[in-house]
Amino acid sequence: MANPLLQIDTLTKSFGDRMLFRNISFGVAEGDKIGLIAGNGAGKTSLLNIIAGKEPSDNGRVVFRNDIRFAYLEQSPQFDPGLTVLEACFQTENEAVKVIARYEEIMESGNHLELDEILAKMDLLKAWDYEQRIRQILSQLKIFQLDQKIGELSGGQVKRVALANTLISEPELIMLDEPTNHLDLDMVEWLEEYLSRSNISLLMVTHDRYFLDRVCTQIIEIDDRQIYSYKGNYAYYLEKRGERIVVQNAEADSAQNIYRKELDWMRRQPQARATKAKSRIDAFYELEEQVKQRNQANDIKLSAKGSYIGKKIFEANHITKSFGDIKITDDFNYIFTRYEKMGIIGNNGTGKSTFIKMLLGIEQPDSGNFDIGETVNFGYYSQEGLQFDEQTKVIDAVQKIAEVIDLGNGNKLTASQFLQHFLFAPAKQHDFVYKLSGGEKRRLHLCTVLIKNPNFLILDEPTNDLDIITLNILEEYLIGFKGCLIVISHDRYFMDKVVDHLLCFHGDAEIQDFPGNYTQYRDWKSLEDKRVAEETKPPKPIKTSEKPVQQEKTKLTFREKQEFEGLEAEIQRLETEKEQLAQQLSSGNLSSEELINASNRISQVVSLIDEKTYRWLELSEFA
Repeated sequence: MANPLLQIDTLTKSFGDRMLFRNISFGVAEGDKIGLIAGNGAGKTSLLNIIAGKEPSDNGRVVFRNDIRFAYLEQSPQFDPGLTVLEACFQTENEAVKVIARYEEIMESGNHLELDEILAKMDLLKAWDYEQRIRQILSQLKIFQLDQKIGELSGGQVKRVALANTLISEPELIMLDEPTNHLDLDMVEWLEEYLSRSNISLLMVTHDRYFLDRVCTQIIEIDDRQIYSYKGNYAYYLEKRGERIVVQNAEADSAQNIYRKELDWMRRQPQARATKAKSRIDAFYELEEQVKQRNQANDIKLSAKGSYIGKKIFEANHITKSFGDIKITDDFNYIFTRYEKMGIIGNNGTGKSTFIKMLLGIEQPDSGNFDIGETVNFGYYSQEGLQFDEQTKVIDAVQKIAEVIDLGNGNKLTASQFLQHFLFAPAKQHDFVYKLSGGEKRRLHLCTVLIKNPNFLILDEPTNDLDIITLNILEEYLIGFKGCLIVISHDRYFMDKVVDHLLCFHGDAEIQDFPGNYTQYRDWKSLEDKRVAEETKPPKPIKTSEKPVQQEKTKLTFREKQEFEGLEAEIQRLETEKEQLAQQLSSGNLSSEELINASNRISQVVSLIDEKTYRWLELSEFA
């Protein structure tokens, strides 16, 4: 059995009369990579905060193995805004930083009594090259200006600095709360590979289903205040959860039939005989509670009629836009067709959101124009649009926009019914907005966009902080949506399901129209990158029969003869080292630092082999 690193025993947490989870227990062992799944507001972040000691529980306990190296990436990390990026990386509470600080104190004080112990800890924690490792990981996460103040960074950049801080200490156990938010696709795939190859044990909350599928070996679900554990990846979880829901629904149907009979008995029960059947009455109330808690989320289906949209949607005519030296578009032209579903991808800062804002008229192009059809009715969801009066009730926020939504075919939903489809129970609809979690507020914002019944939806990062259940509902809605759609998202699974082609923003106004979904694009790009690498590979040095005019040498000098005799053995030694490095790189057992070092070394070895081989060929002419 694997060595346990963390044990959760009978943990309970509530806020007022709202129970998040009750008496839940589970453990994390060495090598476990666990994904934590639950609906918005079900207590995922609260559970992580309790484990990290940042929030109290009502009862239960959290037990770590002694001397464990542990790190936690919060959903919204905080730093002193006056610190530089590099300084922020030395302000964390990880063990390496503490040892470095103690070493510096000892050296400054001149009291070297603890020096031997501290030097041993510095070696153990690889603290000597800590700054170099910080720089390497930050560069992987596209943070290059290490002297920039934290207060000048965007929220996404701060999250990436915090992620670097979390990874740099190479902890034995790491907790991540929505680590892929604010990462572009290349960084998500880098982090995915890093966590898959490392020996770090992991407890993670994320809505990125490809990430869950490729990284996690176990899924834990919080549902109806209980824990359900699945030993497998996300695909396995979906299969087994489906089986569990079938069983639960069958039990609920049986309970519903019994409930009807018991309810009839209760109504006919004479008041005078109530005390004689107390046990049966108590059983009735338990059964009533069970029936009320029936899980029907998997049965939710939602579609919308969509208002009429004509054949002309929009045309982009010679759109040019830049911010200083940064080009967003340059003489860009595009004709958007009826019922088109487009995904927009690209690294952060390449202009995806700016392009959308120009289409909506929020931002003006430097030159060119968008010609938009008369029947187009935009619905726009963005992180910036998430603004509510905190003292407004959920139901009032939606009813201000529309009392009823038309689903077509004579079917209509009231605002309350529409909210229920997006998992706002009737009691929740009468909560004030300030009581909602971050994910619930985003879900409410999405409802306020969709209930307007637009025929052209523009969604800018709609999946951030939405739970997987809501994402499935939204995906089904968009698949059946009878209108046009543009989605900007880093969620690969989401893009694969809902879009039929991509606009790829590569930066410097380079925009590629790709006829397929994200997975098809990545497969194509991988093949294209290999082809380009082959074409640009420098030719191997070849023996030439032509001798320079000035070369009149006919035999080797004594020193050259010694060099020639040593070259063959040296080349063989380098070839052996190259094979060993290649095996190490493909083993999946290297730490991040070892991976970087081995990668750098194999490049050096290949260059040395080419250099030594060329020299051997030169000398062999006269051997």
